[in-house]
Amino acid sequence: MSKKILMLAGDFVEDYELMVPYQALESLGFHVDVVCPDKKAGDKIATAIHDFTEFQTYIELRGHNFVITKNFDDVRLDEYSGLYITGGRAPEYIRLNKKVLEYTRYFFEKNLPVAAICHGIQILTAAKVVTGRTLTCYAAVAPEVELAGGNYKNIAPAEAITDGNLTTSPAWPGHQAILAEFYKLLGVKISI
Repeated sequence: MSKKILMLAGDFVEDYELMVPYQALESLGFHVDVVCPDKKAGDKIATAIHDFTEFQTYIELRGHNFVITKNFDDVRLDEYSGLYITGGRAPEYIRLNKKVLEYTRYFFEKNLPVAAICHGIQILTAAKVVTGRTLTCYAAVAPEVELAGGNYKNIAPAEAITDGNLTTSPAWPGHQAILAEFYKLLGVKISI
């Protein structure tokens, strides 16, 4: 039986920040359960494509539909080896769900691997699990990290920071870095 990863998402999750880690983890043999509050397996969520242009912030375009893989209310946390928190606009509202915060706290209480990217860090700050931690996020979320007692590091978008069981990256250009760190936390060894 393969190890299981819990992935938190919602409508207007950033397309790459859901699709890339989902597919990459599954390609290594992990079973990934993507859940969303108030959604059941087979329900769809809409994704958004965030692109960086000449504007002061990213632009947002409609992305793909993604089919939720597990009923949100049927999650049994003790089945999972790690948590992956996606970014985009979804974290700003799914963090209002008490179970999302409970699920997140569980992985920190058990010191299990957690990866969070971009705006996904908003779930960490709402769950009150960043105090004393060094992490990164999309720059517009940095004030929340600091207000929640975390140590924000402004790093290049293609980089990641790992502090204990937590790895974070500012945005989707950091997939290679955050996934490589998450693999290490999960005990994955890849040799070429």
